Amino acid sequence: MELGLVGLGKMGGNMRERIRRAGHTVIGYDRNPDLADVQSLEELVGRLKGPRVVWVMVPAGAATQATVDELAELLEPGDIVVDGGNSRWTDDEKHAVQLGIKDIGFVDCGVSGGVWGLENGYALMYGGTEENVAKVQPIFDALKPEGEFGSVHAGKVGAGHFAKMVHNGIEYAMMQAFAEGWELLEKADSVTDVREVFRSWQEGTVIRSWLLDLAVNALDEDEHLEELRGWAADSGEGRWTVEAAIDNAVPLPAITASLFARFSSRQDDSPQMKMIAALRNQFGGHAVEAKK
Repeated sequence: MELGLVGLGKMGGNMRERIRRAGHTVIGYDRNPDLADVQSLEELVGRLKGPRVVWVMVPAGAATQATVDELAELLEPGDIVVDGGNSRWTDDEKHAVQLGIKDIGFVDCGVSGGVWGLENGYALMYGGTEENVAKVQPIFDALKPEGEFGSVHAGKVGAGHFAKMVHNGIEYAMMQAFAEGWELLEKADSVTDVREVFRSWQEGTVIRSWLLDLAVNALDEDEHLEELRGWAADSGEGRWTVEAAIDNAVPLPAITASLFARFSSRQDDSPQMKMIAALRNQFGGHAVEAKK
């Protein structure tokens, strides 16, 4: 099928390539003309045959809203917009209404896989009507990992980004646990090779995971993480997870604590945050700050 893809950064650019490898046609637009196949959203829409599917991969908030506003004026009844960024689920509900007034469909899709997704595939969580999801299904199938798992129709509009938000909240807590364990091992006089302790956990233990593998990668690059400053950003989804927990009266002590630990990194050079920063860089290519 044909797909319009808006936003060709670290995620979007690799997604374009993976979809093309599956045999589909992708016409991409980005504000950076060196990355784009067309020079405007108007040209992108004009190149697609109806009914069109346009997938948006731009930052959440104002950038996504501006893109949806423009597409609402360019697309026609029966076309579909997919928001594959990290939008808040409440924004999805607003976008579905905004586009629905013009009979344009809307699907939200949480995407996980980071810089490794091109080769390994992307885990996908999507929300929307059965009819709209079915129109996008060939693209979901192209992006997902090989095998039985890796994608899910999570529910109605907003469900995909809500599921991805919770996924990221769990990720916060898992990363924090690895970081705390690493710092304690580094402090203990009796442990002489922390990196190899982490490596030994990669086989046969109940905590073996991709995050553990990435921690070992980071330690192979910088054994004591001495080149990193103990500072880590939060993307917003950790905050949204805690806010949703409050709204639903669900206790989330581990996830909440991991979010507050990120805030502590803004105050001093936290050793734990060196590991958090290293892990975020490993799986998502997120920026790190060098130690000054």
